[in-house]
Parts: sequence; C-alpha cells; structure tokens
Amino acid sequence: METVSIEGTPKTPAITMDPEKGLIEIKGRSIPENSIEFYKPVVDWLDKYEKEPHEITTVNMQLEYFNTSSSKCILDVFKKLEAIKKARHDVVINWYYEEDDEDMLEAGEDYESIIRIPFKMIEIVD
Repeated sequence: METVSIEGTPKTPAITMDPEKGLIEIKGRSIPENSIEFYKPVVDWLDKYEKEPHEITTVNMQLEYFNTSSSKCILDVFKKLEAIKKARHDVVINWYYEEDDEDMLEAGEDYESIIRIPFKMIEIVD
C-alpha cells in the first residue's frame, strides 16, 4: 500500500495516510465544494488498509472548521476506523481543538459518542 498525501488548500484539509506507520492525519479547514468527492480517496484507502492494518492505527484530527457536508464524510471515515477496531486492531484517535473552541471540542465528543473508539481530546494552547 502506498502513502497518500493530499495537500491542504484554504477550503480543504491536508491529509496524510501512511500504512507503514499506521498514521492518518487530517489537518486544516474542511469546506470543499463536493465533500463526498474530496473524501472518496480517504474512504477508498481505508477500505484497502482495513485488510492489512498496522498493529496500532493513530489518527490525528486537527480541524479548524468543517461544514455540514464534511461532517458526514468525516463520520464515514470514523466508521471505517471503527471496523478496523472491531477486527481487534488498536485505533487511537487524537482530536485536537483550539483552547477557546468549544464547538470543535463538542464535535469531537459527538463523534466519540457515535463510534465505539475512545478519543483523546487534546487542547491546543497558543
């Protein structure tokens, strides 16, 4: 499997998925014109990765903002990760949020309540 790296733009997050390290990072703003199209390579990669995941998969989510259509796609990503966890592989989700950003903290808590993977809430202090 190949490492996938998608460069961030003002409207889309930077995404890195490294199967050798079991590392997935999504960082930035997520307000793409077409969320489903933007997140499709991520979901497709996870479909392949799920067959032979790393011993521990670490996910670093550091979103400044995401729109409603992105939230559904992000949930789809988390559901793929939940399937990896159900197959008895460790999955660690680090949810980063700015110290004053209650909305982003709540968004992480909402996702955590939907999927069965504990999140580590990490406050970013400037």
